[in-house]
Amino acid sequence: MPIFWLNKELNFPDPHQTGDEGILAVGGDLSVERLILAYKMGLFPWFNPEDPILWWCPDPRFVIFPNEIKVSKSMRPYFNKKKFRVTFDTAFRDVIRGCQQMPRKGQEGDTWLTDDMLEAFCELHELGICHSVEVWEGDELVGGLYGNSFGKIFFGESMFAKASNASKFGFITLVKALEKQGFTLIDCQQGTDHLISMGARGIPRDDFLERMEANSYEKTIIGNWGFMLNSE
Repeated sequence: MPIFWLNKELNFPDPHQTGDEGILAVGGDLSVERLILAYKMGLFPWFNPEDPILWWCPDPRFVIFPNEIKVSKSMRPYFNKKKFRVTFDTAFRDVIRGCQQMPRKGQEGDTWLTDDMLEAFCELHELGICHSVEVWEGDELVGGLYGNSFGKIFFGESMFAKASNASKFGFITLVKALEKQGFTLIDCQQGTDHLISMGARGIPRDDFLERMEANSYEKTIIGNWGFMLNSE
């Protein structure tokens, strides 16, 4: 399959044309309009700071079905004792900065989350599309995650933790809240041991894209998500 080069026109090729490596297209920009179109089509940007923008649709696609979330025995005391306090959409920029600055195993040099990408996600947050989960220990932000929401699918982007299991605590809290709101899927993009331990599994790209097509008819919950915790 060819890799397509994008220009200034706001469009993408059919994601079914993505090659085995998972890269569909190169170039374009990180405008809010292009990002919204990309996520609605099942694409996401991922590239090194010195490289052009790469647009991905990997096969398999790692996802979590909300009713399949795994809460390990080691995590249960954290919830029983209410070890952490969780909020939604109260400190988005702090969360995304935490994700940007958190060292990753095997990562050298600059993070993939460039300043341009950070600002683009902040714009999506201001539009009520990108959301953050904050995990607090007292008044200290010790973990969190963020991602986009379209229809009944949440597209997870990144997470960080300064305290043991803080990001897991926030993620599990989010998944349970999403399930109560009728969400059908959490997109994890690619598998990691961390996510697989919580129930992530790979599904064929064609299956994922079929779910994206069905999801296009669902209404998106726009705005601050604080109410989702109150509905638990």
